[in-house]
Amino acid sequence: MMQFLPTDEQTAFAEAIDEIVTANGGADVVQAWAAGDKAAGLALWEQFSELGLGGLRVAEEDGGLGASAVDLAIVFERLGYHGVPGPYIESLAFLPAVVSDEVRAEICGGAMATATYAPFVPYALDADVASLRFAVDGSGVTPADAGDAISSMAKTRTLFPLSGSGTTTAVSAEALDRGFAEAALATAAMLVGAGERLLDEAVEYAKIREQFGKPVGEYQALKHHLANVRVALSFARPLMLRAALDIDSPNRDRDVSAAKVSAADAATLAAKLSLQVHGAIGYTAEHHVGRWVTLVPALVQSWGSTSFHRDRVAAAILNQGA
Repeated sequence: MMQFLPTDEQTAFAEAIDEIVTANGGADVVQAWAAGDKAAGLALWEQFSELGLGGLRVAEEDGGLGASAVDLAIVFERLGYHGVPGPYIESLAFLPAVVSDEVRAEICGGAMATATYAPFVPYALDADVASLRFAVDGSGVTPADAGDAISSMAKTRTLFPLSGSGTTTAVSAEALDRGFAEAALATAAMLVGAGERLLDEAVEYAKIREQFGKPVGEYQALKHHLANVRVALSFARPLMLRAALDIDSPNRDRDVSAAKVSAADAATLAAKLSLQVHGAIGYTAEHHVGRWVTLVPALVQSWGSTSFHRDRVAAAILNQGA
């Protein structure tokens, strides 16, 4: 029987992430980053680096934590829950699989890195604060310079075009596929975490927002919508963990894509409901829930659209036994 419960060590690691984010200001870090003040977010990055997150998927003999893909998923679920800003997916999930040993050692040591990956990731996240920038495509990895910032619906995600400025290092197709799979898995985990945060926010606000003299959470219609989100997230998490367990199997692409689709659908449902529960205040910059509401669609389109991942699942099904 497959075991989906986290180990005591994984639970402790997840709790350590929660404690660090909370100690550094929680949602205030997200709000500040969205407003252009990135000091608290960068301080958070440094603390996570001291925890060893930079080497999460780097082998112990190379100075990393040697963590499993399940560990990766658990970490990114917590990062999504807190909406932690910064190029974590690029630095911790994608680039370690495709860069040279020297660059991997820099990331392991705490360097912030970002990347484009044609055609799935046309713009680099937070290239203004990343010390390492790479344009990656089928020909390899090229050090790059950032162009002008591009606005995004998610104010915690500033995007930049990159142009190659150095020598391209060839990378195997398997390494690129591995990096993409790990990045898509991390994105799915962040979506599950963001969905859980949005559901928690909706539940808490439903207890205090009143209509016709009583909290909106007492109305049966809303209870059913909250339950639908709970069910969707509860179905998405096992798919995410299954994909992590299968990261080295022939079913990797199918399972990662299924996890990304399921997480995207569940988080989108959570975002829509949370926005409905909060009403107009959910649209304002002053209320933090809007940061998660806009983060979800940005993540849905990152590291492969839902259409792309659905096509991969469908192709895997249709090719069975062919």
